[in-house]
Amino acid sequence: MKDKLTALLKVAVSLGLMAFLLTRPEFREAFSRLSRVDWRFFAGAVLVYLVAILVNVYKWSVLLRAQGLNIPFRNLAAHFFTGLFFANFVLPMLAGDVVRGYGLALDSRQAAEAAVSVLVDRILGLEAFLLAGMLSVWSAVLFLGRRDLLLLAVTLLAVNAAFAAGFVSLISRRLRRLLKRLFGLGPLRRALPLYERLSDIVEAYRDSPRSVAWAFAVALGGLLLTNVVNYWAAESVEAGVSLLHVFIFNPLTPFAPLLI
Repeated sequence: MKDKLTALLKVAVSLGLMAFLLTRPEFREAFSRLSRVDWRFFAGAVLVYLVAILVNVYKWSVLLRAQGLNIPFRNLAAHFFTGLFFANFVLPMLAGDVVRGYGLALDSRQAAEAAVSVLVDRILGLEAFLLAGMLSVWSAVLFLGRRDLLLLAVTLLAVNAAFAAGFVSLISRRLRRLLKRLFGLGPLRRALPLYERLSDIVEAYRDSPRSVAWAFAVALGGLLLTNVVNYWAAESVEAGVSLLHVFIFNPLTPFAPLLI
C-alpha cells in the first residue's frame, strides 16, 4: 500500500510540475516558435543527426576490429540505438553505454571485449569533445577578440592536457613502465593496483595505435556533424544562435552535468 501511495505521489508531483511549466511564458514562446518551424532546416538537421549516429557506430566498429571482433554493422547500429534510447529517455548517459555494451556482450559472447570497446569509445568521444571545445574557444579568443572567454580557454587547455595525458599513460608501454615505478614510491603505492587494472583494460589497443587514432579522427568528424545539427535546429526555429557559439558550447555539453 505504501509503495502505491508513493508512486501516486510521484505521478501527482510530476503532473503538477509539468502543468506549472506549461503555463510559463517561456514555454508559450517556445510553442509559438515551434508553430513557425522552417521544415527545410529541421529536415536537414534530422538527416545529419542520423548520419552522425551512424558515424559513431562506425567508430565503435573500428575499435572492435582492433580487438579482432567483426560484428555486423547492422547489429552494432541496433545496440547503439538501444543504448541511445535509454540514455536520452530512461537512464543517464553512462547507463546507456552499459545497455549497448550488454547487448554487444550477448551478441558476441565476449563480455570483456565488449566492455572495453564501450569504455574506450566513450573516452575517445569525450576527448574529441574536449579538443574541439578547446580549439573553438581559443580561436574565439585569439582571432575574434573574445577576451571574456580567456578563463574558459585556459581551463579547457589544462583539462584537455590532463585528460589526454591520462589516456596516453594507459596506452603507452613506456609510460606504463615509468608510471609503475612512480606508483611504487611511498604513499603512491596504494594507487598502483588501480592504475594497473585501468592499464590492463586497454591492453588490446596497445598494438593498434592506428586504429585508435583513426577512431579519434572519426569521433571528431561525428562531432562536426552534431555542430551542424544544432546550428540547423536553431535556424529552424529562428533562435538566433550563431555558428560560433554552437562550435564553442556544443562540445562542452557532455560535461555540463559535472558542473551542476
